[in-house]
Amino acid sequence: ATVPADQRSTGTFGARASGCIAWIDIAAAVLDMVCGADSVTFTKQVNYGQRVQAGAVLANVDAPTRGMLTAERTALNILCHLSGVASETAKWVEALVGTNASVRDTRKTTPGMRMLEKYAVRCGGGVSHRMSLSDAALVKDNHIVAAGGVAQAFVAVRKLRPDIAIEIEVDSLDQLQEALDAGADLVLLDNMSPELLSQAVHIANEHSARTGKPVVLEASGGITLASATAVARSGVRFISVGALTHSAPVLDIGLDLQSIT
Repeated sequence: ATVPADQRSTGTFGARASGCIAWIDIAAAVLDMVCGADSVTFTKQVNYGQRVQAGAVLANVDAPTRGMLTAERTALNILCHLSGVASETAKWVEALVGTNASVRDTRKTTPGMRMLEKYAVRCGGGVSHRMSLSDAALVKDNHIVAAGGVAQAFVAVRKLRPDIAIEIEVDSLDQLQEALDAGADLVLLDNMSPELLSQAVHIANEHSARTGKPVVLEASGGITLASATAVARSGVRFISVGALTHSAPVLDIGLDLQSIT
């Protein structure tokens, strides 16, 4: 209330830590909503997915001071969170360099933020899994129990939706073989050690050689950055990590006013 209504400020959004930037335009959108698009000049200095060092200027802004101060925290909350998701993903991508594996997200996203968070994963170099239940079927352990077994669960879903991709979760080599025999071509290997994953890859490769049908394997559960490289070297195609979206630390970004007119 103490700021004159006609006062304007210039400022900069700047990185206070090194990381990967996602959704810099979110800050502009928030300022536009609060101040009115015609009163804001927002010039971004970085692109989505760009790696920056601490001290880097991400964007320059000129806007009414009142509106800028009102919008500041909301703009930074979203920008810091999404850039944190991208930065965390970039760490996993780096850990997988030299392997054939890619890291991908899950549906463990913040309510109302799924589209933004999944795009932030892609900014960090990761791969998005399904956006919703309608995109693909993931047959998990409780579904298998309810259906009476791995094969029964797979066949039931395939009969219901012959046109949709089906991924089935297994936690043992016996279940993997059962899934392959039932016709699965996308299998999630849950909570397996790198050694067990290597055996699973061998089984899947033998199955593919015998049937001429490629099989894609994904590892999930209990995987950390420290173990990611060993998991990837087992030969799996994907590593899914819920923590990319549900536990990523924010990237420290600030808005600093430079001049007042």
